[in-house]
Amino acid sequence: MATYILCYDLHTPGQKYECIEQKLEKYGTKWKFQQSNWIIETSDSASTIRDLISSCLDKNDKTFVAKLSGEAAWRGYSDKAATWLKKRLKK
Repeated sequence: MATYILCYDLHTPGQKYECIEQKLEKYGTKWKFQQSNWIIETSDSASTIRDLISSCLDKNDKTFVAKLSGEAAWRGYSDKAATWLKKRLKK
């Protein structure tokens, strides 16, 4: 399994945040670490994750999905969150 970051920017009209959260329920290991940013552990590809939430997006919305590995830096998260991230970045 790989770890991905999913980021999205929902503009007016629509802003279907709940739709995205419902779609992401299929992933057992996930973390909504900021308002419109998730980290997901899955065997799906980045394009599969993007396509999964596409029905929740309007034409003017933006989304970005990328595989995470190796080096990362952060600030302001709990020790529990940092441990969770470090474990997934090592894969």
